[in-house]
Amino acid sequence: MRPTPAPIDETLAPKLQHKIDRKTKPLGALGRLEAVALQLGLIQNRLDPSAHHPYALVFAADHGLTRTHPVSAYPRDVTWQMVRNFLAGGAAINVFCRTFGIPLKVVDAGVDHLFTPHPDLIDAKLAFGSNDAVTAPALGLELAHRAVATGAEIVSRLPDSLDVLILGEMGIGNTATATLLLHCFTGLPLATLVGRGTGLDDAGVARKRAVLEQALARGGTPSDPWQILAEYGGLEIAQMAGAMLAASERRVAVLVDGFIATAAAVAALAITPEIRPYLIFTHCSNEQGHRAVLDHLGVSPLLDLDLRLGEGTGAALAYPLVQAAAAFLNEMASFESAGVADRA
Repeated sequence: MRPTPAPIDETLAPKLQHKIDRKTKPLGALGRLEAVALQLGLIQNRLDPSAHHPYALVFAADHGLTRTHPVSAYPRDVTWQMVRNFLAGGAAINVFCRTFGIPLKVVDAGVDHLFTPHPDLIDAKLAFGSNDAVTAPALGLELAHRAVATGAEIVSRLPDSLDVLILGEMGIGNTATATLLLHCFTGLPLATLVGRGTGLDDAGVARKRAVLEQALARGGTPSDPWQILAEYGGLEIAQMAGAMLAASERRVAVLVDGFIATAAAVAALAITPEIRPYLIFTHCSNEQGHRAVLDHLGVSPLLDLDLRLGEGTGAALAYPLVQAAAAFLNEMASFESAGVADRA
């Protein structure tokens, strides 16, 4: 059974906006932070929302396309090697989470490797990677459903205090997978979406696009979201989508990272559109196509730093802004409490 998003009480919005507007500042002077504060209040259904209890999950999986097709500048083994780097604390996401005091776990959603048990590793392996989407459905319907359900179950087990969820990913070839998913979900042209991923040159991008065209020639462009995930999904992307669904049931804000995490968000939205108010899009990736997808969704991300790393790094960097939004709403004086004269 899929998680059901907690309903948003829109009648709270005017009260939240009044509280924001009565702070000791000109109307709208805190810009985008005001919108984030309003969104947090609606998510948590309270006038004093919290952003003190974040949690980061990095989902990792391999992709069948990389077994025989040149869709990445890096070899397939980098997926499991980077998982070990996460567990050793050496990746960018580790550094940022330590900097901001964010607990971090790594999820083996489907890495083509057997790991030694580790306290920071969640074993959610459903397969040793996906199938080659050029020759067969990447996941198939049964595995797609299991992956989404598994991601949801992982979030259901996180601490009760959770109020902000940061989702990241690792998987060589996953920009190719995300491109196929986003093409099917949004209808944006493949040429708009195919990017350099881990650093392909122009010839590499052309080869990658040709491979994706072959996959589409086999699987078509389904209209049903589950069929899209079945044909082209990745295990880490599907589990992230499930994690987003479960977060919305728990009234937890989801910080959406870059291109691949946005593909997971679009998949989750296609399955359950009601999760939209729970998603905070944190940054615009330097990966070609991400801005086009954000424009298609009608969202403006909080940051634009030319990031294209994944791992949840953009979402982690945006977390202090979300914290600040909750803090000003809860701690900043109002005109009345501070005895400051209002505008004439």
